[in-house]
Amino acid sequence: MAKYNISELKSSGLMKQKEKDLFSVRLRVVGGYIKAEQLPKLAEISKKYGQGHLHLTARQGIEIPFVHFDNIEKVRRALSEVGLEIGACGPRVRTVTACQGELCSHGLIEAQSLARKIDETFFGRSGIPHKFKVCVTGCPNACLKPVENDLGIIGVVRKIFVKEKCNYCGLCQVICPVGAIQVEENELHYDPAKCIHCGDCILACPSYAWKKEKVGYNIFVGGKMGKFPHLGREVFSFLEGEEKILPLIEKTLEFYKQEGKRGERFGETLDRVGLDSYKKKMEETIS
Repeated sequence: MAKYNISELKSSGLMKQKEKDLFSVRLRVVGGYIKAEQLPKLAEISKKYGQGHLHLTARQGIEIPFVHFDNIEKVRRALSEVGLEIGACGPRVRTVTACQGELCSHGLIEAQSLARKIDETFFGRSGIPHKFKVCVTGCPNACLKPVENDLGIIGVVRKIFVKEKCNYCGLCQVICPVGAIQVEENELHYDPAKCIHCGDCILACPSYAWKKEKVGYNIFVGGKMGKFPHLGREVFSFLEGEEKILPLIEKTLEFYKQEGKRGERFGETLDRVGLDSYKKKMEETIS
């Protein structure tokens, strides 16, 4: 009979199934990105060591079900041949999720690139009270549901209006989701206080009268799903500078490690110690 520590195996991305000695092997797939040449190897592994199929997870990941404990190291070596690794589970930083970023017509930031930087720096980081999930999405459409993560990042844009180029067609007024733009004959009124910085008007403008000025990041914290779902709350609106993101996450994890209780998700820690306490410490980091 195989002997193993279920908790240790789970922390390294091996999910015990109900069947004796069988595991689902979770891969480290950042932002749902996987190379075409890696797929045949996954098919080969799943046929040789599993039951010939893969599972696509809710967080853009891939799992190989029905792997016997005795074959785990063989699977690990086979994955390494094409640059793939086993993922993580348990109380540690999980693989980062991300949308297509600027490949999408709505994308305002390089979400995939930022996700890889975050994953390279923090993936598998332990010593925190519970799991910690990070999501990067390229615009306020928020297709990857950043508010369901412990820390969610949304790309946003500030714009400028070039009056000389405007033909006052009214498309920007029609497409604006918050009514921040009103167009009359040869006159345009823009209320920046209403703007959510989605950039839809820039994309829609046929005469290029709206121009991108600055790109920024809205930061949400404390989100989770599960039995007791809790949406993340915005703590920074239009944070400028990608160089501030990694230090912010570093300090966030330090805060969570110091203030959180064992088994407590980050949102629960924030509820207990106060969101303002967290934000004050983070402002010292990014100022």
